[in-house]
Amino acid sequence: MSNIMVTGTSSGFGRLIVETLAKDGHTVFAGMRETSGRNAKAAQELKALGAKGHVHVIDIDITSDQSVQKAIDTVARETGGAIDVLVNNAGRFSAGVQEAYTLDEVRSLFETNVFGPLRVNRAVLPHMRKRRSGLIVSTSSIVGRIALPCLGVYSATKSALEALAEAQRDELKGLGIDVVVIEPGAFPTQVSDNGLYPLDAERAGGYGPVAQIPQKIGESLGQLFSSPMSPKPQEVADAVKKLVDTPTGKRPARVVVDNLTGEPVRALNTWHDTHRQTLMAAFGMA
Repeated sequence: MSNIMVTGTSSGFGRLIVETLAKDGHTVFAGMRETSGRNAKAAQELKALGAKGHVHVIDIDITSDQSVQKAIDTVARETGGAIDVLVNNAGRFSAGVQEAYTLDEVRSLFETNVFGPLRVNRAVLPHMRKRRSGLIVSTSSIVGRIALPCLGVYSATKSALEALAEAQRDELKGLGIDVVVIEPGAFPTQVSDNGLYPLDAERAGGYGPVAQIPQKIGESLGQLFSSPMSPKPQEVADAVKKLVDTPTGKRPARVVVDNLTGEPVRALNTWHDTHRQTLMAAFGMA
């Protein structure tokens, strides 16, 4: 059984990933912010789930160097440095007309969705490299591959996460460490409740109906999520479990988890992988 660190576990995919892996017998370190504050209830629930020792709640703010290092140092002490799997799940959704975002708002989103995983990777990788073994899984999105109107800023953060993981996969494979990106579609979680939405209504108003796209998306998804066709968030947790169970070196670079709209992204990924190999050969990296 593996020692697994998961970020963003107070709800949604992260919570289900912790529960699924713990039930499978793995020791899971469930990371979340404010375990004594606004996430105290979620922390207590996960602690109760870990009554048999499979779940340990870790306070971590992925936007803070100090918090990340302190959390990973704690996990390393508990495991003797044997951190087998890292799941970068913490992130924040965002939607709105690009012009309506301030630069500070965009920076804050990149701080969470891009720099956060970079911080955690830097803290965990020395332990994995020392043992020449490990798996890093990062939660992206299908819009990290295909940007849509009013999702451009969010897509940009996920595209950056994708690029970093893609390059790092080849950097680490010789050290026995796999890197995989999970690309979920739309699922009924609380992700939109805590989303970042630009507040410059005057600029957004100049776009007419385009500015209403986030609202229209929400209405469409609301109908989908209330129907029998609604996707189940457990599918993402199951995809992560499958990756954990797969032998090193046999894991795919990307996993699309979207049975309704994911086929174009799967096709894009296949095309991309083929032509990426051609480019790598041209640069003498094959």
